[in-house]
Amino acid sequence: MPSKNPGKPRIFTLGHSNLPMADLLGSLIRHEIKALCDVRSRPRSFRFPQFNRKVLEAQLATAKVSYHFFGDALGGRPSDPSYYFADGLVNYSARRKAPDFLESIDRIIALSREENTAVICAEEDPLHCHRFLLICPALIQHGASTVHVRKGAVLETQREVEDRLLQQHGFADVTSDSLFAQGREAALEDALRLQSERYAFRTSPEAIEYF
Repeated sequence: MPSKNPGKPRIFTLGHSNLPMADLLGSLIRHEIKALCDVRSRPRSFRFPQFNRKVLEAQLATAKVSYHFFGDALGGRPSDPSYYFADGLVNYSARRKAPDFLESIDRIIALSREENTAVICAEEDPLHCHRFLLICPALIQHGASTVHVRKGAVLETQREVEDRLLQQHGFADVTSDSLFAQGREAALEDALRLQSERYAFRTSPEAIEYF
């Protein structure tokens, strides 16, 4: 049977932040998203209980959107202590090579070929979230494209988010507006690493042995 979404698969990402549930569902409906992949390690929110897993699943069902939990493999707080640096910071580079991580990336891409698919986490701005810093590079490496649903259902392209990241870390000379962007790939790798050091989950070195 031919793929329902032929060509290069496109995967949406979004963060629920403090959105009312109606706004989240409205964004999904507007962009015809039919599958939502939850990449939160802990799919619950004390501040915003409307995004607890069971509540979210029930609300998605009313909008005919399927829910898929990927937090065990794609979450930003891995349970295996071998995926942490000695200082307690999550090692994104090592995590991207993990067999369970790669299997889940393949599953999301396969799902996106069948229906419009989005990855959801908590942070509204993708620059502050592991879905962009950890997951998107793997999706892109495996042949997918990514686009980010921002507040008000506005779309921000992967390239636009990357440009913001490069600007923040002093690499304005290789952004899309630059005449000399030959070093963009290397600069982007450095910027992702610097941003991950700032926003990736960090625990105390002592706590790692108890994971």
